[in-house]
Amino acid sequence: MLPLHLQPQSHVPLYVQLRDQLRALVHAGDLRPGDRIPASRELATMLGVHRTTVANAYAELESEGLIQGHVGRGTFIKGNGNGLKITPPAPPVMNGNGSIRWELLFADERGEEILSRLTAGVPDNALSFVMACPAAEFFPIDELQICVNAVLRREGAEVLALGPSDGYPPLKAALLELLRHDGIAAKDENLLITDGCQQSFDLISKAFVRPGDSVIMENPTYPGALAIFHGARARCLSVPMRTHAEPGTPLGLDLEALEATLAANRVKLITLTPDFHNPTGISMPLASRRKLLELAGRYQVPVVEDHIYARLHSREERIPSLKQLDRANLVIHIDSFAKVAFPGLRVGWIVAPPQAIERLRVVKQTTDLHTDQLAQATLADFLRRGLFSKHLAKVRRIYTSRLAALDEALRKHMPEGTRWMRPEGGMCLWLELPPGFDATELLIHVKERGVLFAPGRYFYVQSPLPNTLRLAFSNLDEKQIARGVATLAEMLKIEMRKRQRGVRRAERSRVALV
Repeated sequence: MLPLHLQPQSHVPLYVQLRDQLRALVHAGDLRPGDRIPASRELATMLGVHRTTVANAYAELESEGLIQGHVGRGTFIKGNGNGLKITPPAPPVMNGNGSIRWELLFADERGEEILSRLTAGVPDNALSFVMACPAAEFFPIDELQICVNAVLRREGAEVLALGPSDGYPPLKAALLELLRHDGIAAKDENLLITDGCQQSFDLISKAFVRPGDSVIMENPTYPGALAIFHGARARCLSVPMRTHAEPGTPLGLDLEALEATLAANRVKLITLTPDFHNPTGISMPLASRRKLLELAGRYQVPVVEDHIYARLHSREERIPSLKQLDRANLVIHIDSFAKVAFPGLRVGWIVAPPQAIERLRVVKQTTDLHTDQLAQATLADFLRRGLFSKHLAKVRRIYTSRLAALDEALRKHMPEGTRWMRPEGGMCLWLELPPGFDATELLIHVKERGVLFAPGRYFYVQSPLPNTLRLAFSNLDEKQIARGVATLAEMLKIEMRKRQRGVRRAERSRVALV
């Protein structure tokens, strides 16, 4: 076991701490040339950090010539740094046919799509609670076809040419009307069209975050945002999410911990999902939203509000968004059509003060010039015809029914000691197994029965709780949900009985020794 001790509350980024400690072990001779060090995934698990943290540290050490990775063999120490000549990095290893081994040239290991890899090798008829995305069987394809045809007849040449980086003007006008309906009084200069919320996070990172800057994130959080800010070499500070609380204590982001983190650090951004948070499904109460904005104003830290699930509410009444409550131009509001209607069209938007939008527009221009014009024009037509509001009402009813079925199945089948909080919308439910159980180990058993879920450890910034998991319910109908939960509960009960038998055997052994 390597003597590594990371300090999450330090102002020094975790990957820098890890890099420096490994370098010191090499210089001190504790790690010698030829010694093998753990793979990034293994070391990340040992330290309780994100794999990208270890990958970034390894990448810098490899660029210095201190370590070398070999596919299929592992990562090894190359030199000791004590004045000895360190062998320069070897040229890319060739395959037998003379082609380059491209994996040796990757800057880090962030290319791995963990959640999508969970479905690898699983039959198509498996019951998957993994991905939080719209049910494809309800895509309004016929209505969209009408809009596409109308756009191509009316302005085909224009939408197939290059367009403005800030967005297709008719779509911006339609979105401004949608925002006014949401209580957000935005103007054209407050709006930028993007390729969805993932690009929005990427543009915000590029526009605002330098290496070493501190970004506050919920813990657990959306892995896509975490990957982007880790990739920017930001210092990601985690603030815990309360998934269960004493009476009188609000669920959601721990605001006392947030205030303490703001007081102790120079923070560049706060990023959060106030409505139907991914992965926990929790929505931030109104009083907490007001307190959050008060803290952000006091410490002069912008807030990035991910609004992507907010329209999927199961009740008619809605809590105002942070942007709707914002009176000090603190909030960067991002949203998308991806969770409501068309994840494949990749169209989203950012609402922010004009100065921020202009900077984001310049960054976007250097990234992809503009979002697909045909997709933008089609969605503008979809909105103008009132088809979006009709589709939204339909999917809200469907997902509300599926959420109710999930909650009912959990109540019926789950053993005592399992905890969850039923959200009031969105696509996700967070489940806590009885203490001592590991969701990743449980997944191995339920996967053999054709059921999948996302272990909670994939969502944590730090200090992952192994007994947590996320169930995304939007892609399964009520019968499939009931069957999947019954299988999950059955396997959990089997594991509980095995554990109880082990305890009884241990007790009998102790009695025999006495």
